[in-house]
Amino acid sequence: MGVKLSLKLPPVTGPHFVSCTDIMVGHSKEQGSFFRLFYPCSSSDTVQHPTWLPDSEYVTALAKYLGWDSRITPYISSLILGNPEVPVSWGIPLVPGVDKKPLIIFSHGLGGFRTVYSALCMQLASHGFLVAALEHRDGSACATYHFGEPTNAPVKEVWVPFNKVEVGTKEFYLRNYQLHQRANECVRVMHVLRDINAGVAVFNVLKSDFDLETLKGRIDFNKVALMGHSFGGASTLLSLTKDDTFRCAVALDAWMFPLDDASYPDIRKPILFINAEHFQTSSSIEKMKRLNAGNKESKIITILGSVHHSLSDFAFLSGFLTDRLLQPRAKINPGQCLQATITTALTFLQKHLDLPGNLSSLDSLSEEIRACILPDFSITNSSKL
Repeated sequence: MGVKLSLKLPPVTGPHFVSCTDIMVGHSKEQGSFFRLFYPCSSSDTVQHPTWLPDSEYVTALAKYLGWDSRITPYISSLILGNPEVPVSWGIPLVPGVDKKPLIIFSHGLGGFRTVYSALCMQLASHGFLVAALEHRDGSACATYHFGEPTNAPVKEVWVPFNKVEVGTKEFYLRNYQLHQRANECVRVMHVLRDINAGVAVFNVLKSDFDLETLKGRIDFNKVALMGHSFGGASTLLSLTKDDTFRCAVALDAWMFPLDDASYPDIRKPILFINAEHFQTSSSIEKMKRLNAGNKESKIITILGSVHHSLSDFAFLSGFLTDRLLQPRAKINPGQCLQATITTALTFLQKHLDLPGNLSSLDSLSEEIRACILPDFSITNSSKL
């Protein structure tokens, strides 16, 4: 009857096939880690693909967070329970070899969760990166969970709901508190992967056929970057001050509001800001420029025709209800926006992680897509990134 929704993510474009697995370490909400790891693999042969939404609990939580009318929630459920798949393999081995892979820690936005940026993460993995997409437990995910400590009774999921700003509370104080927790979680995930890389026995609380020991010696901790969208963009900026392992950050339409002024002098690493055309305020741009002034390697670009959700998987949601669910609508094709984002990010990462070869080139983009990139540098010279 015209109410159908569909979510179809584009296939990867890099030289590698991609697989992913979920990793949860520890039972504590405060000290544990939960993330989906995207990684290059050697084969596309698989009988299983991961679903975009891993649990039906997220359906209601997401609809509630977005303020969608409860009358259309069943149609959202139909979309999710119809098992839209992420077009990568699930849990097959890492591509064989002895080479070490660069690492990206990815932080989701307010109301997001670990799979909302699958299109971005799997594209990065297809270019040889390990990408750890966190699910934050600070109350900024629409929903997440952990498991209680093991006892004689069966261990059950403990769900962590979205934390709304209470009436009479200034939003900055809650979001700044969450921001620090999020940055600490980014560091914690990196430390978990460092232990795995060193051969330390790390127990994955989730049932998984993926052998964590295959990651031993395969992660290059001289080449670690951060990436995040919106609240996740701000989280990556603060994370740069928490651990010197992080070499640089790519902030996608960063929500600058939660970042306190005292943090600015400590953020000294190169940053690439990739902004949507319709989200940032002049105040936010000025805050980005304050960071740019501290590091000449930092850059700001804007993707014309894009909106805030253009940088997430929601850009690929289509159907009759989409115009009502996603406002404002983007003018740029979601595939073109993804290409522009990935290419500019890869060019930046190649330079600041000292990666060999030629991962990507802005000159390789079509004239139509290049015309959508509004830079503060000449896009004909990729070295400027």
